[in-house]
Amino acid sequence: MPRALPRGHPRGYGGQMTEITDDLPARLLHEEHAGWRAILEGHGGEHYARAMTRDALMVVEGAVLDRDEVLKAFRSAPPWDSYELHEPAIIRLGDRAGMLVYRAVARRGDDVSNLRMSTTYLYDDGAWHVAAHQQTAA
Repeated sequence: MPRALPRGHPRGYGGQMTEITDDLPARLLHEEHAGWRAILEGHGGEHYARAMTRDALMVVEGAVLDRDEVLKAFRSAPPWDSYELHEPAIIRLGDRAGMLVYRAVARRGDDVSNLRMSTTYLYDDGAWHVAAHQQTAA
């Protein structure tokens, strides 16, 4: 059964860990921030083309998008101006997977979006990849 990490806990629960997941909270937060920075810079499509698994899905308001649809959506969407990530929590899903759950505030001009988000990451071929992402209006 996956266990959520307490907020602010730097290394998770004690016990046997692999070197891959010893720093799971920091690693997944790093990956998520890299995605957000790419979106802000207008390179979200290029980032997620590398970061997503071939069968990854994104659940957004009113739609479930496969990898190709996500990349197409990034080509037509204007980048956000800024974002904030709040209340991160990590759920370990074994030695090679984890889920990051958080609240986000994203701004584009006068438009402010408050979102609840989760991203499921899979460690494969020496890197972390997005296997699933979900966002819901908060």
